[in-house]
Amino acid sequence: MSDTEDSTDIAFSVKFLGRVEVVRPDGLQILVEAAQSLKTSDEYSSEKAAKNSKAHFFLSLSGIDILEYKTKFLLYSCPLYTISFCAVLPSSPKVFGFVAKHPALDIHHCYLFQSKKFAHVMVSVIGDAFRASNKQESVRGGRDMIVEALRHKNKILQRENDELKRRLAAQSK
Repeated sequence: MSDTEDSTDIAFSVKFLGRVEVVRPDGLQILVEAAQSLKTSDEYSSEKAAKNSKAHFFLSLSGIDILEYKTKFLLYSCPLYTISFCAVLPSSPKVFGFVAKHPALDIHHCYLFQSKKFAHVMVSVIGDAFRASNKQESVRGGRDMIVEALRHKNKILQRENDELKRRLAAQSK
């Protein structure tokens, strides 16, 4: 990605409800089952630690990054090409989610969020980003997905490195 594309990132503050492994890559029923699973999940599950907390939701043509609100710690990163489904929960119009395939494993996760005003907007914007990304890929003649995933990971690591440099500089003063 070029630096000019980085300026097209869209950021929202949302409540991160959690992440659930799902059996299929799409469908409203998967979203409903994932939401139900989060409601009844074990208090001490590993997903529970990050769930129900305020988060930054960053969307770009390369993917979605979910960062912890206060520390800006990267919780999850989902390349756009791994996302197979996105929708608003029918029974709860403030809750939206998406399903993404793990980049290295043959499993899918459903990520759920709550936004008081922007749930429908987020789903629409994710769909627009997906379509724009696909259009961009076809114009370029198709990109090697591994290269794109590595570029995205590099961008994330650069952000993390910059944050660590800022923290180190602040501590040394």
